[in-house]
Amino acid sequence: MSGAARPNYISSAGFAALRAEYDQLLGEERPRIVEIVSWAAGNGDRSENGDYLYGRKRMREIDRRLKWLAERMKAAKVIDPANQPDRNRVFFGATVTLADEDDAERVVTLVGNDEADAGAGRIGWDSPLSRALRGAAVGDLRRVMLPGGEKEWEVMAISYPAVEKVRD
Repeated sequence: MSGAARPNYISSAGFAALRAEYDQLLGEERPRIVEIVSWAAGNGDRSENGDYLYGRKRMREIDRRLKWLAERMKAAKVIDPANQPDRNRVFFGATVTLADEDDAERVVTLVGNDEADAGAGRIGWDSPLSRALRGAAVGDLRRVMLPGGEKEWEVMAISYPAVEKVRD
């Protein structure tokens, strides 16, 4: 099964970030590069023209990125974690406090793969730790195989964003 065939779970903020990058590349950066390439092509010998060669290379990179972003957005399934009915278990969007065997705590939030940032505590939905935590409740132990070896975590707390009340 290809990556595009599976749903790309993502938060509305993550989807907005993909859309913003797509719009910026398509509406701003690509037209600027096209203009540079056109100008450079008019300057004669293209084989030794750095602006032309770099511009063409950059345009290919932009086109690949646009294609990838379009595929990710097409496969996107936007999930609002605030609407999670079962807040006692770990699902998409949960913020989970974990403790390891040495009682060292770690707080992670399960997010879409495209919005993961391990340094900020946002782990991708398909990461090993995220897969191990899915469906867990407070008090559950989960073993995770990491590059450094197996590690066991206990789920200490689970939280979800609050449901925003609509004002009249």
